[in-house]
Amino acid sequence: MRIMGVPLESARDAAQAVCTSLGVDLEDCSVKNAGRREVLTVVVDKDGGVDLDEVAKISSAISELLDSIEELEENPFVLEVTSPGTDRPLTHVRHWRRAISRLVDVSFIGEQTNSLIRVQSVEGEQISGTDPKGNVVVFRIPDIDKGIVQIEFNREE
Repeated sequence: MRIMGVPLESARDAAQAVCTSLGVDLEDCSVKNAGRREVLTVVVDKDGGVDLDEVAKISSAISELLDSIEELEENPFVLEVTSPGTDRPLTHVRHWRRAISRLVDVSFIGEQTNSLIRVQSVEGEQISGTDPKGNVVVFRIPDIDKGIVQIEFNREE
């Protein structure tokens, strides 16, 4: 994939360098066409989440670094820096760690039904939680087909 003729890897490398220096995780970097221009979307996150001030700081730093890439100077694009949505699949240990105490809809490889599990702990690739009946459930990330955090509007802490 390319952004205005420049390999996406160049933009991803620039975003990764900024994220590393600011202590956040680069979750995704992609390019989409939006009419006559392209949109470079950079998704960032960290433990505890990122707030709007951090997103603005990250966006400014990535923009500055991208401006230094000669090939991009004459080809304008839109930079969009955002945090992951609630419907993002949990694919890495850090995602599951950030989901502790949250209710997750989990489908396991080779099973036809999904399970609702409240994540209690994450130890390496092993996840422990409870199902809606209070039963303890232990599983490993490689056994998961998909895990999505569920939004709970009336949750009592």
